[in-house]
Amino acid sequence: MDRRSFITLAGAASSVALTRTARAQQQFFRIGTGGTGGTYFPVGGLIANAISEASGAGVKGLVATAVASNGSLANINAIGAGQFEAGLTQADVAYWAWSGTGLFEGRSKVDSIRFVANLYPESVQIVVRRGSGIRSVADLKGKRVSLDEPGSGTLIDARIVLAAYGLSDRDLRPEYLKMGPAADRMRDGALDAFFTVGGWPTGAIAELASSQGGLELLPIDGEPAEKLLKQYTFFSRDVIPVEAYKGSAETRTIAVGAQLVSSTRMTDDLVYQITKALWNDNTRKMLDAGHAKGRMIRKETGLDGAGIPLHPGAERFYREAGLLK
Repeated sequence: MDRRSFITLAGAASSVALTRTARAQQQFFRIGTGGTGGTYFPVGGLIANAISEASGAGVKGLVATAVASNGSLANINAIGAGQFEAGLTQADVAYWAWSGTGLFEGRSKVDSIRFVANLYPESVQIVVRRGSGIRSVADLKGKRVSLDEPGSGTLIDARIVLAAYGLSDRDLRPEYLKMGPAADRMRDGALDAFFTVGGWPTGAIAELASSQGGLELLPIDGEPAEKLLKQYTFFSRDVIPVEAYKGSAETRTIAVGAQLVSSTRMTDDLVYQITKALWNDNTRKMLDAGHAKGRMIRKETGLDGAGIPLHPGAERFYREAGLLK
């Protein structure tokens, strides 16, 4: 081999070695989100970008990515299986997975998941026809009410709320429909009320309100709400503002948080740096400008509704920030 060929070969080998070294130094942090047309995916993308941009000051070579998924349940299962490092989920789904109750009744619980941050509220909304005379959850007795489809988180939450008012499915004329079909049946006069859990305003409800000349939302407050908040730590107080939907008044209710969770597989230092990146000033600007729900993601409410253990790395950050004693 002549000298020129040797130098060319050595250079190529060096380049390959450097590339492999760079790849080896990269650490990927996959965040499970939701469908690309929903809220979890864009919010997860903002969080992933914030973590990646801040990694130079924290975990060198960390690359965070938002991965589209089927949502809360899929993300929890993927975290448990080691396919995702973190994910977005409803607080109640996280609690059920960790405790082996609710949706995870009779299934293997995912007790390795750990809380990192509460993001924004997903409100328990009980929609009734305008002028129906239904003023309280207690008034749903004997009425035609959709509780959402079997296997859904909304159905379990609806039953929890009904129980706080001394009711169950047997006291209603229940139907088990997703929100869209339920709104259609209410529009046709075939349904008196329906439950849904999600951020407001919800498109199907807004459309129903416009076509009906307005609608009403039932409050979840007073002693029943206090009972729920005490018994189920994943719930938090919430207020749906006046005219969130056409004709709707300000309504006190409860909410489950959309939350960022990780697992015990992640080191304390890694989760500390990720939590710190989530709540820095640059991330604040990204969240405010990037999505309507981003403006609701606040450090001051970052611990609300935690129904599963806090990751030690996140705990360290919140203690340093004075948010945890």
